[in-house]
Amino acid sequence: MSKDATQHWPAFIEGRITSEWPLYPWVANENMLFAYGARHTRLRRLVAGAFTTRRTEALRPAVERSVTELLDGLAALPAGQRVDLRRTFANELPMRVICDLFGVAEEVREPLCTALQLVFSTSTSAEEMAAAQVEVFGMLGEMVREKLREPGDDLTSALIAARHEDQGLSEQELLGTLYLMIAAGQETTCTLIANTLGALLSDPAQLEHVRGGHADWADVIAETMRSRNPAAYSPMRFAVEDIDLDGVLIRRGDPILVSFAATGIDAEHHGEDATRFDLLRPGRRDHLGFGHGVHFCVGAPLARMEATLALTGLFERFPQVALAVPVEEIEPIASFIVNGFGSLPVVLGPAAA
Repeated sequence: MSKDATQHWPAFIEGRITSEWPLYPWVANENMLFAYGARHTRLRRLVAGAFTTRRTEALRPAVERSVTELLDGLAALPAGQRVDLRRTFANELPMRVICDLFGVAEEVREPLCTALQLVFSTSTSAEEMAAAQVEVFGMLGEMVREKLREPGDDLTSALIAARHEDQGLSEQELLGTLYLMIAAGQETTCTLIANTLGALLSDPAQLEHVRGGHADWADVIAETMRSRNPAAYSPMRFAVEDIDLDGVLIRRGDPILVSFAATGIDAEHHGEDATRFDLLRPGRRDHLGFGHGVHFCVGAPLARMEATLALTGLFERFPQVALAVPVEEIEPIASFIVNGFGSLPVVLGPAAA
């Protein structure tokens, strides 16, 4: 299977799929997510070096500072006030981290990330999606021009430098890569943190497993990625050749929509209680939440670190934090691409010293 519509989806190649389709950006942008073969390898290699375990650990002090600053802000709120942790904490932390990594200027961060979040909404009209695309690429283009004039110690400047080497990074590939990495680096990690908080706060016994030393934060994150994967669907893959899948014929060129979130709650693999969040589950780290093979999430080490620091920091500062409403009343994100809570209303309780 391929993820490159320009090579392997006849409807796209023939011009029958246009920007009038609301999900057009999910097949038309030029970056490693939508590349195949040697082109995918080249585009992935350009960013993979920034997300190694060693480089991720080098970011730890900056992430810790951001967590502390955000928690300080929450601690300053009036006692007993209801707080949306998705908006004020889970969303803010990865936005800061990914924007720092790519050198996004302070004044651009909020409008850029707000426009990028619209791309994950599958209830958005084609006109709104196209307008958001224009806005995003306009801001990214201006950022690239500023980095050309004055390069910095950031990943955007490094990618720009790669354009002038033998790797042949085109302008559209550069913009498409920035688009992908900033959008994915914010939205998926935000949803991972929010989904984990929702799971722990709706079942306090699970949190006690961590506090009692029966499970650790790596178990928590793995169980969230298994049972509440932030990625639901990601259009699309395309059959490079005819595929006989258990007697079902997928013809060459057919589009394929895969449910990532379903893999972790498959009863045949994880048992009849597969949908239950259980930190003591045998094989709880056996999941495909970050993908598999050549498209395994390049940002997985950073996402794990951000989530771990966010969770440990929050529960240490606010040990009595509790949901403000039953979890069943929380509306999901209006998207079939992102799987998670649309908000996370809580009452923080008193802050620890």
